[in-house]
Amino acid sequence: MIDLYYWTTPNGHKVTMALEEMGLAYQIHPVNIGKGEQFQPEFLAVAPNNRIPAIVDTAPADGSGRVSLFESGAILLYLAEKTGQFIPATLAGRADVLQWLFWQMGGLGPMAGQNHHFTQYAPEKVPYAIDRYIKETNRLYGVLNKRLSDRAYVAGADYTIADMASYPWIVPHERQGQNLDDFPHLKRWFQGIRARPATERAYALVATVNPAAGTPMTEEAKKVMFGQTAKTVA
Repeated sequence: MIDLYYWTTPNGHKVTMALEEMGLAYQIHPVNIGKGEQFQPEFLAVAPNNRIPAIVDTAPADGSGRVSLFESGAILLYLAEKTGQFIPATLAGRADVLQWLFWQMGGLGPMAGQNHHFTQYAPEKVPYAIDRYIKETNRLYGVLNKRLSDRAYVAGADYTIADMASYPWIVPHERQGQNLDDFPHLKRWFQGIRARPATERAYALVATVNPAAGTPMTEEAKKVMFGQTAKTVA
């Protein structure tokens, strides 16, 4: 059984997509990040960076007692290795998947996240920041579109954790100031993943876990989300 500490964000969706694709039994423990539940001691014991998602595997493959993990990329890699799915067995194939997984973790996710912050949540509009992150998001979309011009998926012919990592960050493309019609290869890839039954099941969880998803963030939630310092986790 996988205990999943989850909220309805792109990084959270990565893991539900993987769990659904891999057919693993899991139990969701909602962590409402707008209410500060990510600072509760029991969650920090699993995720010391006070960010979702995190997991606890109570039945790891080596028979040891339990494995706990935070960071969505590390979780995807762990689940792929646990099940032997969605990552190639060859050295070259594995390396290809990992470089694109890390590309998402170090590039697409953080840059799109800053895009979201300055266009949607910042208390004042900062034109330089908005322009900077919309353009960088656009560049990264271009990188992914070019990559997909001659292959079905990010790492080749097969669907992998590299695709699962990137897809949720493309879902809010309109909020990011991007038009998928400008990226035809990316659009084809995106539509194909959206239609996968596991993707549909993963995103259907939003309605039960967080019915308020998609509504404007309250000022109180913004204070919780964007006012953190070292004292928050002390």
